Formats: sequence, C-alpha cells, structure tokens
Amino acid sequence: MSAAAPNTFPAQPGCPLCDELGGQLVWQGSKARVIRAQEAGFPAFYRVVWTAHATEFSDLGPAERAECMELVAAVETVLRAQLSPDKINLAALGNMVAHLHWHVIARWRWDSHFPGSVWAVEQRPRDLAREAEIAARLDAVDRAIAQALAPQV
Repeated sequence: MSAAAPNTFPAQPGCPLCDELGGQLVWQGSKARVIRAQEAGFPAFYRVVWTAHATEFSDLGPAERAECMELVAAVETVLRAQLSPDKINLAALGNMVAHLHWHVIARWRWDSHFPGSVWAVEQRPRDLAREAEIAARLDAVDRAIAQALAPQV
C-alpha cells in the first residue's frame, strides 16, 4: 500500500485528466467524477475518474478503493438498467494516460468490435443506426447516473 495520504497526490502538469475533464461531465463528487467519453462506435462509453492524480489503484487507501469501486458499480448498474446491453466491459489500463480511471462501457453483440475489446480489431462494420438509437438515450442515462451518485463521494 502506498504511504501517500488519501487525496494528497499533486496534479501532474500535462496530464489530460488533471488538466481537463476528459469528456462530457455527468457527475462530480469530491473525490471522483463520471464523464461520458466521445469514442466513435461506442456511444455508451463512460469513465470514472479519480480526482487526485493517483497512478495505480493500489495508491489509494482501502476506504478510497472501496469508494471508487462503488462508483464503478453504480455506473454499471445504471447502464444495465437503462440500456440493457449484452455486456458491460470494465477496464483500468492507464497505459496511455497514467491517471487512475475506470472505463465502464456498455457493449452489444452488434457493435463493431464485439466480442473483442473496444481496442481490438474491428469484427464487422459499424451499425450507425443502432449507435444513433443508443446515443439518443444518453441524456436520460446521464441524468440517471447523476441521480444514482448524488449521495456518493
């Protein structure tokens, strides 16, 4: 476990998640935020971003790790209830942006990369009509996420 005190990690100049929101803000708490990312082909692609610049999940103390995962689970729960995807993908890679964040991505069997990851090779052409149907519902999804997280950290 890191010796750093909770939420005392300094912002890192040049870090895109320290310098910017990283997408459309859906919810902001004192320790984290939820954004909707703009990822072509994947309209219901959300990120839970830890506010303090922690690089690894284990940099957080036990209570903060639990809080972070509760946020991830809440976003997943709303996506499942609102959109009925075939699968939810969770990922915390941080290879490109070394700032703790979790990807929460609703997936469908018809999406261009399913069953592979969103970063894998395309399996079929994009279904723009279905993507547009999902995109049209995202404002309501965003509101549901914000409502679900209102009492959170």
